[in-house]
Amino acid sequence: MTETALWLSIAAIFFLLFLSGFFSGSETALTAASRARVHQLEKTGDWRARVAGRLIASRERLIGALLLGNNLVNILASALATTVFLALFGEAGVAIATLVMTALVLVFAEVLPKTWAISNPERFALTVSPIVRVVVAVFGPVVIGVEWIVRMLLKMLGVNIGDDASILSAHEELRGAVDLQHMEGGLEKGERDRIGGLLDLAELEVSDVMVHRTNMVALNADDDPANLVEAALASPHTRLPLWRGESDNFVGVLHAKDLLRALNQANGDAAKINILEIAGPAWFIPDTTSLQDQLNAFLRKKTHFALVVDEYGEVMGLVTLEDILEEIVGEIADEHDLELEGLRPQADGSVIVDGSVPIRDLNRAADWNLPDDEATTIAGLVIHEARMIPEERQIFTFHGFRFTVLRREKNRITRLRIMSLSKIRAAASA
Repeated sequence: MTETALWLSIAAIFFLLFLSGFFSGSETALTAASRARVHQLEKTGDWRARVAGRLIASRERLIGALLLGNNLVNILASALATTVFLALFGEAGVAIATLVMTALVLVFAEVLPKTWAISNPERFALTVSPIVRVVVAVFGPVVIGVEWIVRMLLKMLGVNIGDDASILSAHEELRGAVDLQHMEGGLEKGERDRIGGLLDLAELEVSDVMVHRTNMVALNADDDPANLVEAALASPHTRLPLWRGESDNFVGVLHAKDLLRALNQANGDAAKINILEIAGPAWFIPDTTSLQDQLNAFLRKKTHFALVVDEYGEVMGLVTLEDILEEIVGEIADEHDLELEGLRPQADGSVIVDGSVPIRDLNRAADWNLPDDEATTIAGLVIHEARMIPEERQIFTFHGFRFTVLRREKNRITRLRIMSLSKIRAAASA
C-alpha cells in the first residue's frame, strides 16, 4: 500500500467513525425526544420540528434506517482499519485493528454521541432531522424489507406486532410523565395529585365518590312546612333530596335558594309554602356511570346534584358536582362544611383512621398507594383482604401496612390504626 493510499484510508476511517457517531446520536435523540415538546415546537412554525415529528411518528422505519447506516459505516471502517494495520504490522495487524477499532467505535461512535444526544434530545433531534430524513428516504426500500422479515420472525415466535401497536395508552404515558416529574422535583405533591385525579375520572365510577345512603340528609316532603324550612336552614347543604311515603321514595330535590325565594314571596309564613311545588325533579343515574361522563352530564344539564341507583333501581346514595371536583383538586371546604375527624396521625408514626374514610382520600393525604379496586373505604379494604368481619384488636398485615381494628359496631369497622411496615422495622432496629 502506497503512503498516499495509507493516509487516504486513515482519513476515510475517521470520516466513517464520524458518520457512525452521527447515526448513533441521531437514533438516541430521535427516540428519546419528547413528542409533546416536538409537537409544541412544530406549532410555533419550526420546520425542523415538523420533520422531526414525522420521523418520530414512523419510529420503526427510522430506527431501521439509522441502524442500517450505522452498521454499514462500522463494517466498512473496520475493513479499512484491518487493511491499514495489516500493511503496517503484518499478520498481527488483525488483532491490533480489532482492539483499536473497538476502542474508537466505543468512545467516539457510541458513548460520546449518545451521551451528547441524551443531554438535550429535542435540540439534537431538530439539528439532525433534515439529514436523517434523507437517510431514511435513501434506505427506505431496504428498511421495508427488513421490517417485513422482522415481523415474520416475531410472528413465528408468537409475538404479533400491529402496524400501530402501542404499549401504553395516552393516559398511562401522561401518568408516568407526571410521576417522573414529581420524583425529579418538577411537580409538587399537590400538583401531581390534581393531575392524577383528572386522569382518574375515566376510571372511577360515581359509586366510588358518592355520599352513601346512610350518610344522606333527606327531608320528608309530608312534614310540616315550618319544620322543613327549619331543617333546610340548619343543614350545611344547599340541595336536599325529598322523599314521600317511604324513605326510599324520592320525589324531588329542594334547593335552599328556591326555598328562600318562596319564603320571601310568602312574607316569611312557612305555612303558605308548598314544598313539592318549589322542589326540582330528582335525577337518577346508574352507579356504574364514570366520573368523566357524569361531569360532562352535570355541565350539559347545568345541574349539580344526582341520586345514584343500583341495577335494581334502589337508591344507593347521591353525587354532586363538588364530589367530582374534589377528586381533582382535593377536599373543598367552606365556612359551612362540618369538620369530620377521619384521619389522625400519631406520635409513633401510625395513623388512626375512621372506617368510612375513602381509600383514595387516605392515599392522597398520606401519600400511600393502597389499592382501591375492590373497596371504596378503608374498612371495606380490610374486610375484603381478611375475608371476614374482624373482631376488635385483630391485626392484619397486607400491602406493606399493619392494620389494627380499634372499634367495631355491629358488622361495621368504625376505627382502625394503620402503620407502615417500614416504620415498624425502622423502630425495631433503632
